[in-house]
Amino acid sequence: MNNRPSWHQYFMEMAYLASTRSTCLRRQVGAIIVRDNQIISSGYNGAPKHIRHCEITGCLREQLNVPSGERHELCRGVHAEQNAVIQAAINGSSIRDASLYCTNQPCVICSKILINAEIKTIYITESYEDKLAQELLAEAEVEMNIIDRNTGMLKKLL
Repeated sequence: MNNRPSWHQYFMEMAYLASTRSTCLRRQVGAIIVRDNQIISSGYNGAPKHIRHCEITGCLREQLNVPSGERHELCRGVHAEQNAVIQAAINGSSIRDASLYCTNQPCVICSKILINAEIKTIYITESYEDKLAQELLAEAEVEMNIIDRNTGMLKKLL
């Protein structure tokens, strides 16, 4: 019997592992950028380098009663997808035509970044209600699939 995970399961589990480093008090998100079954970079959501984490300062979004999915700029944290793109840039690695594995669907800000970074396929396990993000990704012809974390089965969203 072969219990070896599929590539999709393997990379999604790596995204979940990255999410365990998150310092966000609301949602722990992890992201992995992959090309040709090779990991290029990873990221998780949390405060920028040399900035106090929300674990210390408290959640600005909760303090201001900002609903989920709104006013992304009112947050001390950098999203997992953004950190994965930044990490690739710091290391001088192109992510053109790569795939993103992310625990959650990217927000509209991350979607615009991923479109311009020329990510071609996004794999998620949890959808996120952001209609504009989905519209922009569809218009840019970025494919998005949801992965069943237990079975590895794919369902095309975009």
